[in-house]
Amino acid sequence: MSEAVSGPAPHGALGPFRRAISLLDRVPYSVLAVPLRLAVATVFWNSAMTKLDDWNAALALFTDEYKVPLLPPEVAAHLAVGIELTTPVLLVLGLLTRGAALVLLGMTAFIEVFVYPLAWPTHLQWGAMLLVLLCRGPGALSLDTLLWRRFGGGAAGR
Repeated sequence: MSEAVSGPAPHGALGPFRRAISLLDRVPYSVLAVPLRLAVATVFWNSAMTKLDDWNAALALFTDEYKVPLLPPEVAAHLAVGIELTTPVLLVLGLLTRGAALVLLGMTAFIEVFVYPLAWPTHLQWGAMLLVLLCRGPGALSLDTLLWRRFGGGAAGR
């Protein structure tokens, strides 16, 4: 009888999977951060464009459906559109990324709690992307990193 070799075979059936995982592990965060920034920016930018396309309908939504607590519908609508117009631009540029992510995370939490509590699967996706950007920053392909390297000394602004 032949003896069984213990331990994984280095080039066995799992070899291609290990090589693939090794390659994926080497993908820089900066490459991953760009589509995260673009994906979240697109969601909120499109929301602003929908509101601006028919402002009367947007006001009706804030009056009849959203019913934001503590704010008059007109104020809530203007505030929401202001956030939805500015933060996506910041995310695309990678400028003030962590601040923009924090604002959008707060807005997402507010929407989840007070407006659409049953939309939690969607809000969870937005929140996950925003948390990564908040915790890890915009990546090297951003104005934040460029400005930090130029004026802040180092790569801490990533």
